[in-house]
Amino acid sequence: MSDRPATGRPAFRFTFDGAPVEAEAGQSVAAALIAAGHRSWRRTRTGGEPRGVFCGIGVCFDCLVTVNGRPGRRACLVEAAPGDRVTTQEGAGHDDLAC
Repeated sequence: MSDRPATGRPAFRFTFDGAPVEAEAGQSVAAALIAAGHRSWRRTRTGGEPRGVFCGIGVCFDCLVTVNGRPGRRACLVEAAPGDRVTTQEGAGHDDLAC
């Protein structure tokens, strides 16, 4: 990892499902995941279909991830931070609350 990517912004790492992902200051989790080659990071509750970025502006909920143990975070809106632990979200991310 270089200290300064081509944009000149400081680079750092967070983890996605335990693997390191490089990001730049100000970059969303979704942008960093796409730049790292990930296209989906959530599976639907019904059918287990893969989901990733759809609208990219926070209107839909296709890009949900769990960030630092908090499910239901829209990856397109959450700014990546050094040391974040991002994980794939299964369904709504609240299976322990299911009736």
